[in-house]
Amino acid sequence: MKKNNFIFSIGVDGSSASGKTTGSKIIAKRFGFKLLSSGKLYRYLALRIIKNNRKYNHNFIKKVAKNLNLKKLSTKKLYNTNVTKLSSIIAKKKYIRKSLKLFQLDFIKKNKKVIIEGRDIASKIMPNADLKIYFKCSTKEKAKRRFKEFEKINKKVKIKEVEKALKLRDFSDMNRKESPLLFVKGAVLVDTTNLSMKQMEARLTKLVAKAIENKKHGNL
Repeated sequence: MKKNNFIFSIGVDGSSASGKTTGSKIIAKRFGFKLLSSGKLYRYLALRIIKNNRKYNHNFIKKVAKNLNLKKLSTKKLYNTNVTKLSSIIAKKKYIRKSLKLFQLDFIKKNKKVIIEGRDIASKIMPNADLKIYFKCSTKEKAKRRFKEFEKINKKVKIKEVEKALKLRDFSDMNRKESPLLFVKGAVLVDTTNLSMKQMEARLTKLVAKAIENKKHGNL
């Protein structure tokens, strides 16, 4: 197989603060993959809905989804509190997930080496991915990570509140009717609870390198 024609896809799933985004960035940088964080798609949609005075229907969603591009997903406004809350709500709607799925599938087609991270990637978006990775982490450790992030913005935030919010989000993601967070058959579990950044990078580098080598030699 010629190097220039080599195609490889990675589907990454995991709960909030499990390390999936950080891990995906490490992989993308280390191996030259094009990365898409699917959560940004829902955040961007939520941002547009808010700007449109929260008025939206199927046609509005289709129009926004059709004009999506990676540049539009780079704004810091995607992480505003109102955007975060609304994105979590609209992500449960079937027609919205369907509209954004088209963008993700197109992203895969346009790139030879691609990694997409989210919560329904291996089960719905990339069921035939060459490598599927599922990130997990203890709730207490996830709360510590998020608390450090939130504390920079709000000094009054309490770690118990952060932990409670994470538990609710995890329950919602795993039990929602549309595209729940699942550990699919064939996925590789990466528990980041006790991993340092250096250890996680070493584990992922070894994992991806092995999977790529296996495909090149026809072992996948």
